[in-house]
Amino acid sequence: MCNYNFKSDSQPKFLPMSRDEMEALGWEELDILLISGDAYVDHPAFGPALLGRWLLAHGFKVGIISQPDWKNNELSPLNVMGRPRLFAGITAGSMDSMLAHYTAFRKKRKDDAYTPGGLAGARPNRACLVYTGMTRQAFPGLPVILGGIEASLRRTSHYDFWSDSLRKSILLDSKADLLVYGMGETSLLTLAVRADSLERKSPAEYLAGKVSLIDECKDVRGIAFVGRPEDIPDQLHSLRLPAHQEILDDPKYLIQATLDLERQVHQACRVAVQETEGRLVLLNPPNPPMSREEMDRLYSLPFARAAHPSYTQPVPALEMLKTSITSHRGCGGGCSFCSLALHQGRLISSRSEESVLQETAEMLKNLPKGRRARQRGLAISDIGGPTVNMWGAVCEFTPESCTRTSCLFPTICPGFKVNQSRHVSMLRRVKSLPGVSQVRIGSGLRYDLGMRDPEALRAYIGEFIGGQLKVAPEHVSDSVLTLMRKPARGLFEVFLNNFVRVTRQSGKEQYVVPYLMSGFPGCNDGDMRALAVWLAERGWRPQQVQCFIPTPGTLATAMYYSRLDPAGNIIYVARTDAERLRQHQILLGKDPLGAARLVRQKKSAAASR
Repeated sequence: MCNYNFKSDSQPKFLPMSRDEMEALGWEELDILLISGDAYVDHPAFGPALLGRWLLAHGFKVGIISQPDWKNNELSPLNVMGRPRLFAGITAGSMDSMLAHYTAFRKKRKDDAYTPGGLAGARPNRACLVYTGMTRQAFPGLPVILGGIEASLRRTSHYDFWSDSLRKSILLDSKADLLVYGMGETSLLTLAVRADSLERKSPAEYLAGKVSLIDECKDVRGIAFVGRPEDIPDQLHSLRLPAHQEILDDPKYLIQATLDLERQVHQACRVAVQETEGRLVLLNPPNPPMSREEMDRLYSLPFARAAHPSYTQPVPALEMLKTSITSHRGCGGGCSFCSLALHQGRLISSRSEESVLQETAEMLKNLPKGRRARQRGLAISDIGGPTVNMWGAVCEFTPESCTRTSCLFPTICPGFKVNQSRHVSMLRRVKSLPGVSQVRIGSGLRYDLGMRDPEALRAYIGEFIGGQLKVAPEHVSDSVLTLMRKPARGLFEVFLNNFVRVTRQSGKEQYVVPYLMSGFPGCNDGDMRALAVWLAERGWRPQQVQCFIPTPGTLATAMYYSRLDPAGNIIYVARTDAERLRQHQILLGKDPLGAARLVRQKKSAAASR
């Protein structure tokens, strides 16, 4: 009998991945099987571990199968722990599987940070589709629920860069039963409770697939399902997205669909509906952000902060995240190329200060034994979230009536309130704990927000960066920045001057590491040369650079597909690999015209005047 009340103690060190581990726990069968394209790392930064422990804390027996061999058709690797009682949950992993496999120029990547040994090729392309097929074959009639970033961002019709085509909702392509989008703890727990109730009422019918989990869960927030016309609420409570065929006929409708979806996620009050070839995909309103108490409970779970002991090689992603602490979720930025707002939402969910301190205390308990390790102490690589200085941010307005596409662009919304000085105080309290040697803010800092609180910004720069501060100006051309929903170039230059001044006052040698992008929709070669000149004038050689990749679901991807800006104006888009590579080479200083030469010409012209 499942106990739905939260209970964080009495959890195993790792969730089981084999029959032997199940039996060691005294489990005869699983309630829920989670299948992931990533290695199983029991750390709160990894979705299957977070969801698995959350479900386990509410009384459900959960097992994990990571990176199953999809090439072996004779013996299903999904059968190792037997058929789960309720359902299988599937995720491609922490990244879209196509993005995990291919570069911006569609070349195969040589490594995978979420695989033991960093080896590439441990998951299939379009992993959600493949894993759903495997699950159907292994467990006929078992409900299949998709989740994670790949499913979330492909929940409606979307442009797929790797096939250069418009694809249907992944729910239709995969033939899964349900899809959980966004951060899935609340939705998945509700589905588990409903499934448990159904199975207990009619176990034989549930086993045979004769009882519909979909019919029992059509009111659950944060899910998508294939419905009927009678499932659509009245016009006031529903939002009709452009149909799949409409977008095929006229790409401008992908921009409208993306803007509509952004609005549905932020306002969280209507069911979105999209028709595809006579079928209806319904997206219920998202769950409200987790409360501070819920976030504290979630992150109080006893994570091992280690990879499963069956692995003989390290998982590189764990090495990057092992000493990081998630303090909050969500991002108010709404940048047009970023999927965070569409997945995590623009409203911020934050943990309490005491919760962060408690997690730090647990990490201190688990420091390696030995005098040298104790002398080194605990170096925390990051306390943050999508944007480090949004911890504790709240919206004082009513999201249901909000018409903004970003809380920070074109200006910071007066209803977006954040106390950055309190955030600094929390970081200082963590740093003051005995045994903590340093605290860093490895997450990106939103500099326009930081400049609203000069004292907090001075503390961030002077106390909590390890020689390098990551910021994301992305470009210097104001026309491109407007399309990106990013602050204007002048504001970034003011920030740089502040950074230099505070760094000198602190007596440290520190640098700004700017994230920069080439090939963005609306960016031409002239814009890229302007960026190259700007960098050359400062003697900067960019390190954190990328060529724009049209990832599913974002507004920038809709602009790339349609060659239009959100207002419907035609824009230049570097579509061919040759165009994209040319822009990227300009950013890297490999422009045949030469940025240094352009700088000399600019200085000569100024001198002659």
